Amino acid sequence: MQQEPTTRRRVIAAAAGVAAAVGATAPSASAASTTASSAASLAGHSGAAGSSPHGSSSAVRARAAALLRRMSLEEKIGQLFVVEIYGQTAETEHARNRELYGVSTPAEVIEKYRPGGVIYFDARRGPDNVREPRQIARLSNGLQRAAVRGGARVPLLVSIDQEGGSVVYRMLEPATQLPGNMALAATRSTRDAYDSADIIADELAAVGINQNYAPVADVNINPENPVIGVRSFGSDTDLCVEFVSTAVRGYHHGGVASAAKHFPGHGDTDVDSHTGLPEITHTREELDRIDLPPFRAAIRHGVDTIMTAHIVVPSLDPSRVPATMSQPIVTGLLREELGFDGLIATDALDMGGATADFPPDVAPVRALQAGCDQLVLAPQLDTAFGAVRAAVRSGKVSEERLDASVRRIVEHKLRRRLFPLPYVSERRAARTVGSRGHRARAREITERSITLLRNESGALPLPSSSSTVLVTGWGTSPLADLARAIGTRRGQRTTTLETGTAPNSATIAQATEAARTHDVTVVLANAAAAGKEGGAAQAKLIESLVATGRRVIVAGVRLPYDIRRFPGIPAYLATYSYTAPSMTALARVLYGETRPHGKLPVTIPHLDSPDRPLYPFGHGLHY
Repeated sequence: MQQEPTTRRRVIAAAAGVAAAVGATAPSASAASTTASSAASLAGHSGAAGSSPHGSSSAVRARAAALLRRMSLEEKIGQLFVVEIYGQTAETEHARNRELYGVSTPAEVIEKYRPGGVIYFDARRGPDNVREPRQIARLSNGLQRAAVRGGARVPLLVSIDQEGGSVVYRMLEPATQLPGNMALAATRSTRDAYDSADIIADELAAVGINQNYAPVADVNINPENPVIGVRSFGSDTDLCVEFVSTAVRGYHHGGVASAAKHFPGHGDTDVDSHTGLPEITHTREELDRIDLPPFRAAIRHGVDTIMTAHIVVPSLDPSRVPATMSQPIVTGLLREELGFDGLIATDALDMGGATADFPPDVAPVRALQAGCDQLVLAPQLDTAFGAVRAAVRSGKVSEERLDASVRRIVEHKLRRRLFPLPYVSERRAARTVGSRGHRARAREITERSITLLRNESGALPLPSSSSTVLVTGWGTSPLADLARAIGTRRGQRTTTLETGTAPNSATIAQATEAARTHDVTVVLANAAAAGKEGGAAQAKLIESLVATGRRVIVAGVRLPYDIRRFPGIPAYLATYSYTAPSMTALARVLYGETRPHGKLPVTIPHLDSPDRPLYPFGHGLHY
């Protein structure tokens, strides 16, 4: 904490600079000092304005207009871009920064391009921005200082994809791990959904992240969907409407901007837009009935941002360009027909659905022409930046069109109270992220999400008498977490055997032989991890284990649809997530310490007869 005086001086200087930039009276040193102390006590809630209606006040509009008049063309263009930066501090030198941007540190990236926003990733993608609360808060503060100490002095939107669950998340422990959207819908509790969003937002705001690209508003009606699945609240439009609306309110209460995605609806596809360009064949009537209602509901409840999808929707745009680049979809449908006047963000422009037909000098211009405001992760940023600048100078993109997006971005930052002090307290970040109260509430929510689909001949709950338990199937970490949770019970001795995503005959034989020497076998299934193989080998493993005559329990730890491949299994539960808290909750349900409460938020069809339900929407057993 010896560096706090220096940080304090920087905050005071930055406050004066930003105040001047927006036409406010610059605070005196003592006044700025008081303001800095207040900002530190808020610790990430500089944007915690509750719900954030998009009808800007005249004062906000006037301040934004004054700021725009002071901005150069390059500074305006910079506000459009959301970039990734490599490193855990603003001053970290990283080779990827040099490779992508020609400068070494995150702060230098901000100073070079003056982007409107940054997006954080964990080490799995490479940027390695989010390790622990104090570090993240320090990074956020450092980037904000870089943003406001030069140029137009506009604070950053600091974004992240923290949806909850096991699929799209960036902050690991000590951040509180929530079970994800489909699990939340399985509880049928909007209170749980609200609290989940509120907890995520509270922890993001504490570390200086002010925009979460969540919730997912897609209605997942296709069991073969490789990119949405459990990220959706389910296959029922009314359920998605209710839970999307609730999540938006929860994020706002926790202090971050929300973003409904992926417009106009990514729920009925069997192509992953990260690698290809999906086509949605829904008619306009089907879109109005299935896909658009959650987005309409999000708009009614004040969602800040809507993210577009890299999908082709011929019924909305016969030209067959991706929705992100479609003026009829972005401006015609979303902006004009649905009346959305908040920020429109592209999905990542480096995804296969965008790059296949739209090179780096074309994609950002086409997205801007379509009506998008935030250009997220545009590849080859120098090229992308130059292409937008050339398009404006040539008249291909009018300056009025550019100003409209920049004005929305600046007004959003003003409404989220990022001016004049966008800084957070490292000390409060450490207290807030993963707090005891957050973790306790998450445990309650997660336990209520576990769904029991099948339970023949009293297979569950497991007896509390001494027994040997084989924990096998997919996932090294989930298996270890489950075995640990089971092993804490008196008399339960566990053996762990990981069989992988597609076990071969030798692995299946090994697991089968092990099952014969154990009283109970618990199998974790995750067909989605097997890719195109679809979980067929995991199904063979389960069939072989059942044939031993021993008690076999299967848990689908991602998509609940896995049971289609082994419908005769004696007992099957869906957890929708394979985080450690989900595995702990599963163990409690297995032993009857808590009852299964979940209800299916999707319909599970027969594998060979997709039009015939194996388990209907709402199914869920109890004991």
